[in-house]
Amino acid sequence: MEQLEQYDEIVVKLRKLPEPLVHEVNDFVDFLLARHDTMLAESDFSDYLPNLKDYEERLARGEIKW
Repeated sequence: MEQLEQYDEIVVKLRKLPEPLVHEVNDFVDFLLARHDTMLAESDFSDYLPNLKDYEERLARGEIKW
């Protein structure tokens, strides 16, 4: 299924929901987005330390210069 088709299906389902449930779905989507942002931040930091160590080792071996 194409991503656009999936979005269209979700919109159709949302339009069928009563207003209170729409607010719950909105809150859940906000939660998912926040969790995704947190995961991205954590993954970026977890890559930082190994990359820094690799950089320091290459610098010590003279492979790269300041």
